[in-house]
Amino acid sequence: MIAGIELGLIYAIMALGVYLTFRVLDFPDLTVDQSFTSGAATAAMVIINGGSPWLATAVGFVAGGLAGLITALLHTKARINGLLAGILTMTALYSVNLRLMGGKANLALLREDTVFTPLREMGLQATVGGVLLLLVGVLVVKVLLDWFLYTDAGLAMQATGDNPEMIRSFGVNTDGQKILGLCLSNALVGLAGALIAQYQGFADIGMGIGMIVVGLASVILGQGIFGTRTVVVATLAVVLGSVLYRLVITVALQAGLNPSDMKLISAVLVVIALVLPQLSVFKRWKRRRTLRAAQEVQADVGATTEHPVTAAIGAVDGRKGA
Repeated sequence: MIAGIELGLIYAIMALGVYLTFRVLDFPDLTVDQSFTSGAATAAMVIINGGSPWLATAVGFVAGGLAGLITALLHTKARINGLLAGILTMTALYSVNLRLMGGKANLALLREDTVFTPLREMGLQATVGGVLLLLVGVLVVKVLLDWFLYTDAGLAMQATGDNPEMIRSFGVNTDGQKILGLCLSNALVGLAGALIAQYQGFADIGMGIGMIVVGLASVILGQGIFGTRTVVVATLAVVLGSVLYRLVITVALQAGLNPSDMKLISAVLVVIALVLPQLSVFKRWKRRRTLRAAQEVQADVGATTEHPVTAAIGAVDGRKGA
């Protein structure tokens, strides 16, 4: 179970990347399935050739960003439909990733030093201490993403996803925002791929297949349960959704399901996450939660700002008392 939480935290970085395109930019990016593998493949090759694990992780981040850049340029400059641009990049990257891996479908890292080697040597991997260290690392990524989304560039990116015509009328280059968003999103996905390869001890050409479904499941599950009131809450919900998703997968495997059924389980979870908000029971619960939040805000405003009529009555009463 602890190992499942650790995996969930690492995959949360990938889910944050999916959140950036799926929720913020409202862009159906399928590049994720191979940019994840690109991050893992480049990191594995750097480590096998004697490079630093931290350098390998950074290279995986850059490789993912370059994959996103290709999709972004196909969409913004070649004017190809966003969904088709992602499919084209994903298809081409399969061959590119094979070349990056030297023509091999699998690269072993079991005897190599990785960023997780110190954790293993200290006996912290698959322990509460290891979970806490990973949690700190993921929260750093989350906070940096939150900070970015509150900058001028981040706010422009959110507006590009919400209403591109409106933000374009203010002189914002929406194509530039899409390029930046897709690069950053897939860079996070590549970073997660590099970390997963080092955590599991191998990089495989097929390890990224279905990652978009995993990312969507994390985003939809987390935000469906924990809400999306602010950017900070939304990104935290994505992290928690990733951990919850991985725990469900772990429990399913421990219950005796075949590992080959993981993709089916992922698809079922996404369907449940999409159908659940449409149920009347969930709608009533969400309505009560929204009403309670509105009442709290109203109470806070009432505590700090006195209504003009109330203030006038109080003044009259004060003069009468005098």
